[in-house]
Amino acid sequence: METAAVIESARKKIAILPPDEVRKIAAGEVIDKPAALVREFIDNAIDAGSLCVEVHIEDGGMRLIEVVDDGCGMDREDLAICWKTHATSKIRSMEDLAFAETLGFRGEALAAAAAVSRLEVLTSVSGREAWRLEVGPEEYAEITQTRRTRGTSVRAFDLFGSIPARKAFLKRGWSEANLCRLSFIEKALAFPAVSFRFIQDGKLKTNLSVATSLKERFGAAVMDSEGFLYEISAAGKGFSVTIVVGGPETARSDRRHQYIFANGRRIQNPSLAQALEYGTQGWYPDHPVGALYIRIDPALADFNIHPAKREARFSDSGAIHRAVTAALREFIRHQHLARGLASFPPLSLSSSAETSGAKGASLALEAFMDDDAGEYGASFNRGAYTPQDTAPAFPPHPSLAAEPQAAYGLRYLGRVFGLFIVVEKDDRLFFIDQHAAHERLLYDRFLSGAVPCQELLVAIPFVTESEGDDLFLSAHQEELARLGVLIVKDSGSWRIEALPAGWRLGDGETVRELLELKRHKENMAEHWAATLTCHSAVKDKDYLDESAALSLADAALGLPVPRCPHGRPLWFELTKEDLYKAVKRSLR
Repeated sequence: METAAVIESARKKIAILPPDEVRKIAAGEVIDKPAALVREFIDNAIDAGSLCVEVHIEDGGMRLIEVVDDGCGMDREDLAICWKTHATSKIRSMEDLAFAETLGFRGEALAAAAAVSRLEVLTSVSGREAWRLEVGPEEYAEITQTRRTRGTSVRAFDLFGSIPARKAFLKRGWSEANLCRLSFIEKALAFPAVSFRFIQDGKLKTNLSVATSLKERFGAAVMDSEGFLYEISAAGKGFSVTIVVGGPETARSDRRHQYIFANGRRIQNPSLAQALEYGTQGWYPDHPVGALYIRIDPALADFNIHPAKREARFSDSGAIHRAVTAALREFIRHQHLARGLASFPPLSLSSSAETSGAKGASLALEAFMDDDAGEYGASFNRGAYTPQDTAPAFPPHPSLAAEPQAAYGLRYLGRVFGLFIVVEKDDRLFFIDQHAAHERLLYDRFLSGAVPCQELLVAIPFVTESEGDDLFLSAHQEELARLGVLIVKDSGSWRIEALPAGWRLGDGETVRELLELKRHKENMAEHWAATLTCHSAVKDKDYLDESAALSLADAALGLPVPRCPHGRPLWFELTKEDLYKAVKRSLR
């Protein structure tokens, strides 16, 4: 386009949009799809004090969205203005936003619905007198008398029928229906004292009766059962948190079943989602299933920063993060979410263990750590070890050369597939993952005492890629030293002068793992321990003689936490009854 034409195109007169067009555009900030209208209507129903909420949709919500409640209802006077822009009973001034505890407060839901659909509202305060409001094109509205019990029914017909350009971007009916149901579930999760029903194209799809706890409602709405779910409490200045979390058995490969609610609203907050992950790290093979239910003084949070209230700003989100992480870790340590812990007494790994088997396990573990320090510690340097090298076998200690004994009456049967130690106890067979078991033993030892540190013959120099990396390393030098890593800054670059004894990674991988700790500042020791022990533990195919294997089995079955630092089970159990059933034999 020529310059003159560009200038002419830009020289258009400024004009004020007609009110009807303003309403339609503004509605798009609140209602971009049927699910958003479901969310807004349910918010109003809950704010009205409803104990029962029923949602009906047809054709994914594009033909009809109806939310029926048994709340306080509206009189004729309120009904006449409820659909006007910014008409609300929940605030009277901007200052009220600082104290608003209702889900909705800006008076946009019904006005937005009237702008993009044909809106109908039926309502009654007492059940003796009821009114119907119909809002048509060009702000036409009519109120007539009708009949209904106390409460309100809000119906939106032909969503985006007057805005074809927006309707063209909607998905197929079944896909929009699924999104509507997800919005419905989100609302139901936060209000267990309210019953919810979801009806799609005339068929009841979800029926959630009143629940006695958040855990019960989460189980019914998300998991189909509250088995393996736990409810934990945390608190801080001006806030409290109820944490519902699934056990390791419920872990998923994605984060779709993680929820964060603040004063009843579901919000997106990466920092708090991270707290759920940090608090369960070391117990779960994948991402935990669960929800954080935060109750916070409204003066300490701002829910007005997003048109759909999907985000919130907290005056001190770090305090909430720390409270959640600490509560989860404390609960997991004391409640032992993993199964099968009652079968074996706790095993002491101290050198003064009383039983011969416990002593054997302790000595074998000591031998391995000492061997690592000797073989890899004194001679460790750049190029001294590469990931392709063969890891040493779990070394038999001289005191274990005699006939092996077991602390818990175990009988050693052998090893299978180069990874699993097989032992028998009473009427049970245990298949123990030698790598995972040894990894957990080393991990617990790492965290229970001082980390053996080995000075490098030649330091590992490296240069960071950002100022943030420099700030992180400078701020955590002392903590890293306690973890066996001595780093020094010199003329704009860094060098690693010491590493934990037994460290096996090459230079590049070592630097990457060190800088990766920046993402794990809240649980740096645990993450570093998991990294170190994973590379130090015996591997798949490493040979273990009978004494070493039995000692490792003893130690593994006596651990209070029978999972590796990454959350995988250490062993698998088969009973005599299981085996008899497998070959269709009966126990006599």
